[in-house]
Amino acid sequence: MWTTEWSAATPRTSMSKSEMIRLPLKKLYFVLLIVTFITIGEKSAVAIEEVPYTVIEQNGAFELRQYPPHIVAETTVEGAFDQVGNEGFRRLADYINGKNRSRQSIAMTAPVSQEAKSEKIAMTAPVSQEKSGDRWRITFVMPAKYALDMLPEPVDSRIEIKQEPGRLMAAVRYSGTWSLKRYDENKERLLAWIEERGFKQTAEPVWARYNPPFMPWFLRRNEILIPVDTH
Repeated sequence: MWTTEWSAATPRTSMSKSEMIRLPLKKLYFVLLIVTFITIGEKSAVAIEEVPYTVIEQNGAFELRQYPPHIVAETTVEGAFDQVGNEGFRRLADYINGKNRSRQSIAMTAPVSQEAKSEKIAMTAPVSQEKSGDRWRITFVMPAKYALDMLPEPVDSRIEIKQEPGRLMAAVRYSGTWSLKRYDENKERLLAWIEERGFKQTAEPVWARYNPPFMPWFLRRNEILIPVDTH
């Protein structure tokens, strides 16, 4: 067991030669397990469709991006910054996993009937969170293959399907935990860059998360996006 060989109470000199050989092998095995886990996680994340954007300007971790119009499923949640994401994510995940009424029309001789079936929708990235009054707006971007009138109706009345306009966004990318502290630190960095460039903030910051919770914190891709006007 690892507990015996890694214990600080076990003197190094008490190990036999065979035990000393096995220890590096176990370390190597542990490292291989971690690498495999990370690789699988990265592959699943890469397979997720992302919102396209054009990079207009780049300076280290900072970018000025142009986002095209796109469709989102959104819900608003009351609560603390680091708590609302779970509730919003659950609602929206239920929607894309089948808690919806599909808009499928079936033409018959007479009359024309409509059959309401559920439909599964592919997950996209990122999951976004932004302040909306005294609440938080959580959004999933819908896959590009859907038009607004093609998406199924949510069963949950707290979810709305909306067309987002194209926006010019200043962005900063960072890794690490999903804590409020990390968010605030990087938001301040981005605001300083916006001021330095002479841009004007036009709306609330958006917090974007690209990875599932099981992704190790040091490999996560997190971003803060702030709508700006450069004129």
